[in-house]
Amino acid sequence: MIGILGGMGTQAGLDFCNKLAILYRGKIDQEYPLFMLYNKSNIPGRPESIGVQTKDLLNRFTNKKSKNKYSLVLKSLEKGCNLLKKSNCKFIVIPCNTAHYWYDDLKKKINLPIINMPEEVYYYTQKNCKKNSSIGLLATEGTIKTGVYNKFFDKKFNLIYPNSKLQKDSVNKAIKLVKMGNVKAASKIITPSINYLIKKKCKKIILGCTELPIAIFAFKSFKKVKSSKIFLDPNLILAHAAMKKYQRK
Repeated sequence: MIGILGGMGTQAGLDFCNKLAILYRGKIDQEYPLFMLYNKSNIPGRPESIGVQTKDLLNRFTNKKSKNKYSLVLKSLEKGCNLLKKSNCKFIVIPCNTAHYWYDDLKKKINLPIINMPEEVYYYTQKNCKKNSSIGLLATEGTIKTGVYNKFFDKKFNLIYPNSKLQKDSVNKAIKLVKMGNVKAASKIITPSINYLIKKKCKKIILGCTELPIAIFAFKSFKKVKSSKIFLDPNLILAHAAMKKYQRK
């Protein structure tokens, strides 16, 4: 059974489950994949709990306040994973990009495989893009600051981000609007950031916050989501990776 640690945010977790079911639709109920979603919405805010101004993960403990915030999130993630483990899940996925800042420490505490979302996006990009291509990244400031994507992509690709004004007025606001349920407004406000990355000649754009695919694809068919030529949807890529592992079990 696939364990899904959700709630970061709630709609993002449901979006992952929906994609998992649609991608691997059965003809009867019994042919659908077994999965359990733990919508653990009380995990402390991930971007707010990152007290660093650098991509060097070793600097997360530069002060006591940062360390305490980091530990609170880690403990909450650990509790969520342990519940899924006790429910006989064989591995875990976390449909939240920023949460992967805690991935290495969480993996040490949980005796169960956890699929790394940014790593899976990297593998997919590696297969579909030429080396040294410019790849756009739309994400929370926390995801960008901690370098959870740089850890993989800097080896072979050039990550491009929106400028600080677009990050604040477009990306951050779009994410917040999706969490508030105002998807239509989010789809409009994210457009300038997308156009900026296209002008920067990005071959692909990673929707590196799980709220963003909801904003961009909410009013499009699932077929269009899958066939999008420029966007990389980490939730969709994670769903494929989860099913590949599930089918091996």
